Amino acid sequence: MLSIYRNMFKIADLRGKILFTLFIFAVYRLGGAIPVPGVSLSAVQELGQSQQQAGILGLLNLFSGGALERFSVFSLGIMPYITAAIIMQLLAVVIPKLQALQDEGETGQKVITQWTRYITVVLALLQSTGLTFLFSRGTLTQGISLIPVYTPARVALIVLTMTAGTAFIMWLGELITERGVGNGMSLIIFIAIASRLPASFSQIWAGTLGSNRPGGASIFTVFMLVFLVLIVGIIYVEQGQRRIPIQFAKRVRGRRVLGGQSTYIPLKVNTAGVIPVIFATSVMYFPVLIATAIPADKGVFLVSLRNWISVNIGNSAGTSTFYIILLFVLIIFFTYFYTAIQFDPVRQAELIQRQGGFIPGVRPGSQTAKHLGHILNRITLSGSLFLAIVSVLPAIASAIFNVHVGFSGVSILIVVGVALETMKQIESQLTMRNYEGFLT
Repeated sequence: MLSIYRNMFKIADLRGKILFTLFIFAVYRLGGAIPVPGVSLSAVQELGQSQQQAGILGLLNLFSGGALERFSVFSLGIMPYITAAIIMQLLAVVIPKLQALQDEGETGQKVITQWTRYITVVLALLQSTGLTFLFSRGTLTQGISLIPVYTPARVALIVLTMTAGTAFIMWLGELITERGVGNGMSLIIFIAIASRLPASFSQIWAGTLGSNRPGGASIFTVFMLVFLVLIVGIIYVEQGQRRIPIQFAKRVRGRRVLGGQSTYIPLKVNTAGVIPVIFATSVMYFPVLIATAIPADKGVFLVSLRNWISVNIGNSAGTSTFYIILLFVLIIFFTYFYTAIQFDPVRQAELIQRQGGFIPGVRPGSQTAKHLGHILNRITLSGSLFLAIVSVLPAIASAIFNVHVGFSGVSILIVVGVALETMKQIESQLTMRNYEGFLT
């Protein structure tokens, strides 16, 4: 293993990409520590000492690398960009012109990327305005107001600063993709989550071994075993795929015989990746934002509704039964939904038929589409259940043992998945130059 790391830095081009990526990581972490102008630093410090974020807001804080609870210029993180990218993917399904742009290749992708940037800025403006309003009232911060002087000019400055921070993060991610190693946007989320893991483990330690709790050592061991099982399970499932064989008929052109080859369609067990979790997070975040904007003097029913949402979905809902069940169901639903968008059996069957291919034992056309759809539904069921279980398992363990867990199964899934993809890219660079890689 040490020789592999030495080989990575022997190659000048690869060494430069790795060092550049690490430099961007440092810039991102530095920006996450810079507070927005006009925020009360003493209030931020008080919030950090008193609050243990859980539920949907805790997940958003995790995705921002803790920048949200510090109310920094990078508070929104990369989430507006990811949401914008998802919106563009969904629009491409219902708008033929966007679908045509996707089929144009690199030229069309540039146009889609530019529109994604515009949508990102709009979403960042909306989200930063909402967060500024809620942080000023102390709705999300246990009554602690982070903005002592709430004037239109101050609000505009904070909103523009946070929006600029999101645009800067988007630029950093694109720089990593162009000049570094791996997918830039994925690595930004990776470093944000990974930076919070030490604090999360220290919270588990404090709630078990550090508190002289009876059976604390056993509880801590259980949490570590769950963590290891999740990592092993994620690696196993992420690498798993169902290979559907494709045979191409022989064709004679002049004196040449074409075709006659065989290949396969690789269908991953978890085709949708972590996108269903982001969908579910966005859906659950919407009522939380609406509820937190309800004043305390707007009637018994509205106040009761706000309190119920806060307890079951919002900031204190990490171990709520309703939160766990709702997240579980939404992830399964959105896994099927997004998989259907990503892989169309009818379109795939038509493509195979046009290229002169067929699945052995299955008639071309509608029968092939049915066969592909049947296989896709079966593996999507197992993939969706896996994704949902991984997402809620730490929350269930936290509820059973009454220990605050600062990370979710989703965060582990993202960290392991991005690490695997980045290792594959480094692997390809090493094998191209006849060096031994990580996975060989």
